[in-house]
Amino acid sequence: MKKKKVGFTSSIGFILAAAGSAIGLGNLWAFPYKTAVNGGAAFVFVYIACVLLIGFVTMLSEIHIGKRAHANPITAYKMVNKNLGWFGLIAILIPFFITCYYSVLGGYTIKYTLHSFRGNSGILSTFSVNSGEVTLYSGVFILLAILIIMCGVKEGIEKISKTLMPTLFLILVGIVIYSLTLGEGVKEGLAFYLNPDFKSLGLSGVLGAMGQAFFSLSLGMGIMITYGSYTGGEINIVKSTAMICLFDTLVALLAGLAIFPAVAHFDPDLLQSSQGIALIFAILPDVFKSMGFAGNIVSFLFFAMVAIAALTSVMSLIEVVTQFIIQKFKITRKISALIVALICFAVSIPVGISLGKVAIAEGEGPTLFGLDWLTFFDEVTNTVLMPVGALLACISVGWIIQPKKAIQEMEEHGTRKKIHPVLAAIYSVMVRYITPALIIIIEVFGIKSKFDAKQEAVVYCAYGLIVLCVLIYFIFFRHTQTGCNDDEILIEQRKKEKKASTVEP
Repeated sequence: MKKKKVGFTSSIGFILAAAGSAIGLGNLWAFPYKTAVNGGAAFVFVYIACVLLIGFVTMLSEIHIGKRAHANPITAYKMVNKNLGWFGLIAILIPFFITCYYSVLGGYTIKYTLHSFRGNSGILSTFSVNSGEVTLYSGVFILLAILIIMCGVKEGIEKISKTLMPTLFLILVGIVIYSLTLGEGVKEGLAFYLNPDFKSLGLSGVLGAMGQAFFSLSLGMGIMITYGSYTGGEINIVKSTAMICLFDTLVALLAGLAIFPAVAHFDPDLLQSSQGIALIFAILPDVFKSMGFAGNIVSFLFFAMVAIAALTSVMSLIEVVTQFIIQKFKITRKISALIVALICFAVSIPVGISLGKVAIAEGEGPTLFGLDWLTFFDEVTNTVLMPVGALLACISVGWIIQPKKAIQEMEEHGTRKKIHPVLAAIYSVMVRYITPALIIIIEVFGIKSKFDAKQEAVVYCAYGLIVLCVLIYFIFFRHTQTGCNDDEILIEQRKKEKKASTVEP
């Protein structure tokens, strides 16, 4: 395999970019709280097992699908089988919807970072319902992401990831050290977070660990296919996948060590009070306020870290859609990224308004089937579509490409040596049987939870989108070229030639 002309230039660049995609807001608030209320270390044990059983296998499969094609998800799946290109269309649709609401939360992180020295305690209720301000910060957040994407994979995504991800890790470690040295309450916070209690784990805890491991690693949403397509023969995707999973899990664990000792020290009553968005945007600001002036500094560092995590995640989401537009419609990267950003920003406006007025202020606002827009988009993508996307990747490698051939391709195109026969055998069994079965369990219980909550519309809309993807693919894309990474080089060359011809006398 020749070295990529369009793509990552080093293994560390790829690992940090992919880890940046995986490490997001869910690592920094969902994982710590789920751990604390589901048996502590018992939950962590199951989570790590799920990372190995679901996360590693699915991620490696998705990266390989992208690497063997050097193209966007639709083309990548067409190379598996021409009738399966609609798998890729689903993989492109998911990050588009996620970007529309993730950018709103990203705007929150920008607001809280910049407002840290004025104090963030109590501002959630006023900021969230200020539609103009929420829209402004959402726009700023999307703008930061597309400016990076416009610079390309090497000069944009890879270069910024090499800077932001180490910065995030250093900030997180610094906050952990600060939290663990506070004194009174630290032991109680650690006990709340990591005390192993298998009785508290239960079936719900096991399912929660499975889901968290799955969603935490950005599986089933086309990102790893797109990033995999930018890897050349110099990048060992097996080792890289292991490093990405390790880095993602480490950050999630450290987030809990940063949060709960500090909460227990400054206000232990808050440990049991809330979760989700409220934990990070309402409860932690109260904790920072109780620290005095030092809390302003800690608040700034913490929300800057969260903003970095959100930014590296959303730029990977936008890149999936941007890559497809570049290759299918032969449009330059800058224009493609701008088109995606403008559409996502337009949709983010009602999302932000709905979140503030319905979910946070508990008032009247725009809803979709009784849910605020953010929750609805999140449930459609996370609960239903993402497991479907990951399952399709496993089916593609496990049953169509076949594990033996996939392993041979991995050895020829990057591992530089034979994959150990035992590991190869384990992967073969996992990708064909065990991992798909576990993903199906996640999907079934996710659907059941929606019906139990009288939110059947989420399921119907999600599967309606899948049917729509199938129809669109067979009508518009099956018999047409959907492009590859080399097309971007040709587009830029033609642009330069056209520009040169216009200045010649």
